[in-house]
Order: sequence, then structure tokens, then C-alpha cells
Amino acid sequence: MTPSHILLLAFGIGIIAGLRSLTAPAVVAWAAHRGWLNLQGTSLSFLGSTAAVATFTILAVVELVADQLPSTPARTKPPGLIARILLGGLSGAAVALAGRQSAALGCALGAVGGVVGAFAGYQVRAALLRALKIPDFVNAVLEDLVAVAGALFIVTRF
Repeated sequence: MTPSHILLLAFGIGIIAGLRSLTAPAVVAWAAHRGWLNLQGTSLSFLGSTAAVATFTILAVVELVADQLPSTPARTKPPGLIARILLGGLSGAAVALAGRQSAALGCALGAVGGVVGAFAGYQVRAALLRALKIPDFVNAVLEDLVAVAGALFIVTRF
């Protein structure tokens, strides 16, 4: 795989973090744990640990449930956006390292992807609500499925 493909995947996992901030690191942790992403000997090798997998998985499930609540703040507000930037950066760095590319560049691309995913995801979700007239719950579940499937697609390219 070429360096540009790997960096595109780092940006892509950031987009996933923009949709669901904890899905990206949870899937990256699982991929590292299962050996799909080789992070051994890197500064992010801890992501493959059982503790990281359990922690990120629990947090991701909580996020998927919390997103269904009407009191959940918008992803484009500072707390949610900051989480998406940081976790997109972490996930992008891991993908880049697994592809033997710069962690810093992967982090930057993942962080930018987090911003893109947050705003694009918000716009797409709002447009689908208007166009399809479906309940927001259905829309949210569809977005959950896209995030999980997209993350799995990215981490299985290695």
C-alpha cells in the first residue's frame, strides 16, 4: 500500500471519529488487539491491550446509547468537537503508524477528518431528516452502522 493510501485511511478514520467520537478508537483498538493493525513497538502499542479494548468498547457503546437521548449536545459544540478532534487524531496516528507512516501526519489528518466528519455528518443527518421524514432515532442508528462499517473497512485494509 502506498503512503498516500495509508494517509487517506488516517483521514478516513478521523471522519469516522467525527461521526461517532469513540467508535474510531474502539475499532482501532480491536484491530490492534487482533493483529490487523501492527502497533507493536510504537508509542501507541497500548491500544492493542485488553484494557484499551475494554475501555474504548464500553465508552463507544455508552456513546451510541447516549446519542439517542434528546439532551445530548450537538457534535459541533465545543465539547463534542474537541473530543472528535482528539480521538480522530489518536486514531489517525495509529492507522499511520500501522502503515509505517508519520504519526504526527496521521494525527493531523485524523484530527482534520474529525472536524470534517462532525460537520458533514451533522449536515447529512439534518438533510436526511428533512428529505425522508424518518424519526431521528432511525437516522441515528443508520449513522451508527455507517460509522462502525466504515471503521471496520478502514482497519481491514492492512
